This record gives sequence, C-alpha cells and structure tokens, in this order.
Amino acid sequence: MPGIQGLLARLLDAALIGSGALLASQIRYQDAVVNPMNSAFIAFAIAFALAAFPVFGLYESWRGRSLPALVGKTALAWIVVQVCGLVLMFTLHRTDLVSRLWFVYWTAISGGALIVSRLVVHGVMRRVRHAGMNLRDVAIVGHGERGRELVRKVQTSPASGFRVTALFDPAAMERRDADGESEFERFVTRVRGNKVREIWLALALSESQTIQHFVREFRNELVNIRFIPDMQSVALFDGGMTDLIGEPAINLIASPLPPHAMVKKDIFDRLFAAAALLALSPLLIAIAVAVKLSSRGPVFFRQYRKGADGHAFRIYKFRSMRVHAEQHGVVTQATRGDSRITRVGAFLRRTSLDELPQFINVLRGEMSVVGPRPHALEHDEFYQDVVTDYIHRYRIKPGITGWAQVNGYRGETDRIEKMEKRVEHDLYYLRNWSFALDMRIVMATVVKGLVNSNAY
Repeated sequence: MPGIQGLLARLLDAALIGSGALLASQIRYQDAVVNPMNSAFIAFAIAFALAAFPVFGLYESWRGRSLPALVGKTALAWIVVQVCGLVLMFTLHRTDLVSRLWFVYWTAISGGALIVSRLVVHGVMRRVRHAGMNLRDVAIVGHGERGRELVRKVQTSPASGFRVTALFDPAAMERRDADGESEFERFVTRVRGNKVREIWLALALSESQTIQHFVREFRNELVNIRFIPDMQSVALFDGGMTDLIGEPAINLIASPLPPHAMVKKDIFDRLFAAAALLALSPLLIAIAVAVKLSSRGPVFFRQYRKGADGHAFRIYKFRSMRVHAEQHGVVTQATRGDSRITRVGAFLRRTSLDELPQFINVLRGEMSVVGPRPHALEHDEFYQDVVTDYIHRYRIKPGITGWAQVNGYRGETDRIEKMEKRVEHDLYYLRNWSFALDMRIVMATVVKGLVNSNAY
C-alpha cells in the first residue's frame, strides 16, 4: 500500500488492537480501564505488530491474490505478536499480573477485528471493481488458446482489479498491413496510447528471443512486464521463483514452500506443540499410566521414520501393542482384530490418542502439526518404487495430521490403490499449502478426525 493508504492501514490496526484490549477489559472486569501492566502489554503489542505485520506482507497490495491466504497470514502474524508479548512478560516475571482470561478475550477480539477489517476492505474493493473502477489495465501476449485462457481468467475475476485492454499473438509479430505497419508496432502503439502499465507475457520457456523483444521495447518506460510461463506440462509443483547465486531460477521440481513460508510454518508448529503439551499434560500422564498397566513393556513406541528431505528421525507414539519381535527388515501393519493390540491400545488407536507424543517430535523440529503422515522406512522403500511421485511427500516435514487423513485415507493400506489416493491427497496439500488450509485441517481433525473407523 503506497503512502497515505499504508499509513491509514497501520493506524487502523493500532486502533483495533487497542480497542480490542479495552473491550476485553470491559468484558472481564466490567470496566474499560486497564491497569498499568496491561497498558504496557498493549503498547508493546501495538509497536511489535506495526513492526512485524510488514514482514508478513500485510501492508502490500493484495490485488489479484488469494483472500484465504490474507486471512491466514493475518491470523498467524497476530498470534506471533501475542506469543512474543507473553514471552516478554515471562522474561520480566510479570505474567502473574496479567489476567489470562483478559488476554484470551483480547487476543480473540483484536484478532477477529484485524481479519474482519481486511475482509471489509476487500469486499468494498470487490464492489468498486465490479462497478468498473480501480481497475489496472493489462496487455496480454500469448499464443492462441493460451492467451485467450488468460483473458478469460481476468474477465471472470473482476475483483482481482485487472482489465485486459489488448491481446497480442506473437505468431503475427512480423505480419504487416497495407501501410507497412507490423502487428507488433500496432500493439506497441496501442499500449502506449492507452497508457497501459502492465504487460503479461504468457509464453513458453523456449521463447527467450520474443521475451527479450518486449523487454527491449519497453525497458525505458514505467511498464511492469511479467512473465507467466505455462508450467503445468513440465512442473510437478507450481513453478515458483528462487535466487541462485544472484540468478533468478524457476523451480520445476523443488520444495513447493518458499523459505519464508517454511519459517512461518515452523514458528506456528513449535508454539502449537508447546501449548498442546502443556495443556494435555494431565491426559498424557493418565495415558502413560494406562499403557504401563495394560501390558509389560515401555510406555512409548519408537520407530525410525523419514522426515523432510529424507532425513530419518525417531518418532514417538504411545505403545498400543504387546511387545513382540518382527523379522529383520519387515514391518507388519496393524489389521482389524489384530491380536497384538492391547485393550488400551485399541482405544488409543481408534481415537488417535496414541499419536499425541508426536508433539515432542514437532517441538524438536522433526515433524509438523500438519503434513503428509510418515511411514515406516521399510514401507517407504516399497511404495516409492510402485507409487508415482511417492517420494515427493518428503519435500516438507511429515505431520501429525494431514489432508489425506481428514479425507478418510488413514489406517491400513492393504491395497496399492489406497496408498495412491493417500499420495494424491498429500501432493494436493503440497501444491495448495496455506496457513488457512493448515487451520482447516487442524479443525477437521479435532471435529471429525479423532475417531475413525479405518484406525485399528
């Protein structure tokens, strides 16, 4: 957001954070006056939010970008601000002076207000753009159907804020009319005459000469030239850009999450895992006692699994089976009515409570809260040879829950087709990752994913 718009956005956020704190005081204490310690907490939150929100891109133009991604980034940024505030209070030994209930009310109210304010602004801009205002003219360069497809996407998404004013097929670049003017020269004249400041080149990777032709033509003008290659035929994931030794590179097969997204996901994972282990500690102790009393053996089942980039780690689960010996190099999956499973273990597996110790793995940075579920190393070796793109599940950290699990693909994989569907859902998650999708999976896991008929 340039100039005055960015300043107004920051002032609005500061006002919403402060107002949320006052409203929380009214609800908690029946008085809108806050004590000095809470006032210092609020001041820190406002100052830190104004410093942190730009890092999450909350003050950038959101024209043509995903609304759920904006909601997710806003929620994550506010959570980070509040957690940092708590850490500061803990460091200063002042957490006992801050009401936990007031803090929860404040976090929820201000967080909701920050999200709603952006949704309102987005809604207003949608109406404005549907009315034909605040549109940015764009000229599209693309061959045949590829160019027309891009035009259709712009026309069917008026809320994105773009309007196509010219379409040029580079196949006709050298074609000339009766006056000797080429199609390219007519296109350039139209772009300049309409003062178009946005040109999209929907061309193949091999058309570097054509791309250079357009760049040279407009290099001395304030025109944004964007390259939109058709990557679907060659790239496993969406081809994002990266910087290699100072050179821009397009990812064809690489980690689908950019580094800044991985950092945000890791911050959320560690904070969520710490909070979960603290909140669930009485339950974890009770389950540990029940497991110990159910049969002889350790409380935890530990097994090596493959993590991000193929690095092995030792996963923790509550032991649900009687201690038994497996043949070397063989891991037998649990089946319905498996005699190895204890009574306590059957309940833990059916309710997924046996997975709770994996929050330790998350806290250690070996796993994520949401991601593809890890399998035994022996199963990895088998499936990566028979299931297409299986290995790409390990482009990111494995998760306690995932998109496949909340869609019913969990438990025994007694047929190759089941594993293929699980991998298909895992790759969908990798291609479409967002913080909002992670929250959706977490909520789905809590609401319907804890008890599942496929878990035994």
